[in-house]
Amino acid sequence: MIEPLQDNDSTSLVLTPNRSLSWQGNLWICLAFAFYFLTVGVGTALLGAWVVFPFAVLELAVLFAGLWVTTRLCYRQQVLTLTPETLRLEKGLNVKQEEWELPRRWTRVYIKYPVHYWKPPRLTLVHRDREVALGEFLNPEDTAELIDFLEKKGFTIDEIRETEIIRF
Repeated sequence: MIEPLQDNDSTSLVLTPNRSLSWQGNLWICLAFAFYFLTVGVGTALLGAWVVFPFAVLELAVLFAGLWVTTRLCYRQQVLTLTPETLRLEKGLNVKQEEWELPRRWTRVYIKYPVHYWKPPRLTLVHRDREVALGEFLNPEDTAELIDFLEKKGFTIDEIRETEIIRF
């Protein structure tokens, strides 16, 4: 998701992954599955198949861990700030963890198109020997919107097509 922010002399974009559910919504899903798994596990244990219950608990733990990791990664964020002289990219999960400041005039944007059409293109900010990935979690529509925004702001955009190597 792309959210533009306008200041006096700078423009900022807040880039975040799309989130279909909040953490509370995912907890409700976990509770619904917990009720189902534990009902089946206890029911089969009472019928004599006690081995099913530990696997139901294990399955529930794996589901909870997967939802927790996925939800946590959906709270990543990048803030791209454009001023007349510089371009600043800040990345982090709940707090700023990394920051790059590049001269706007000499920074290029590379679009790397993948071999397969269903994958979104990858954007990279390049200045001399530094390459910084930009919006790697965006879906194809948001990536296209970001590319249009950067083109309107006057960035030089180079396209790179990946090729599939077939070995015999």
